[in-house]
Amino acid sequence: MTLIVSKVAFSCPEPALTEVQAKFDQAGIAWHAIDCLNWASFPYKPLAEFRIMHSDTEIYLQFHVRENGLRATYDQDAGSLPYTDDCVEFFLIPSDRDPSYFNLEMNCIGHGTFHYGPTRDERHVCGDALVSQIRRASTLGDKAFGTRTGEQEWTLTLAIPKRLYAQADLDLTQFSGRTLRGNFYKCGDHTAVPHFLSWNPIDTPTPNFHVPECFGELYFE
Repeated sequence: MTLIVSKVAFSCPEPALTEVQAKFDQAGIAWHAIDCLNWASFPYKPLAEFRIMHSDTEIYLQFHVRENGLRATYDQDAGSLPYTDDCVEFFLIPSDRDPSYFNLEMNCIGHGTFHYGPTRDERHVCGDALVSQIRRASTLGDKAFGTRTGEQEWTLTLAIPKRLYAQADLDLTQFSGRTLRGNFYKCGDHTAVPHFLSWNPIDTPTPNFHVPECFGELYFE
């Protein structure tokens, strides 16, 4: 699967997230479904979708989710296990020369982790000094609330500085005009109904998002 990542312009390198949110609509950035049920033993499929765009300096992501019940137990990045809460994730291989992929995992209130490495077992954990540079805003706020029941709906907006991806390839300076590989996920390992959805299909016997050979293509304008 391939999608085009539109390029947009802002008046400053790190625009306010309210400006980013408005730009998604003004630029007509399309939503893409996270709806691949890859494992029959986990049939629950909440509505999950994302849209993505980029500027000279940042990648912008917006996730929208509607689901039955909600879990948010982590309200800090350090030591968090966001995938145990209701969580959205973005995996990306930014370099043509380094096989390392980055996994950004954020729970529904915008707290999580950012790691990179060539395999699931070989990961470098980016510290708080780096993760804190990822700006985020959730319609649920940023405080843990445990669990909620009934239908829930939320949107998470993220701004990821491109310089963070240069950790894997120090010469990485340009995204425009390149086709990169990545995937997007919605999961909740410890939610009332565990679920594992992806944008691009995954071919493994059990849930596993760390499968770069199953990434789709992202063309950055």
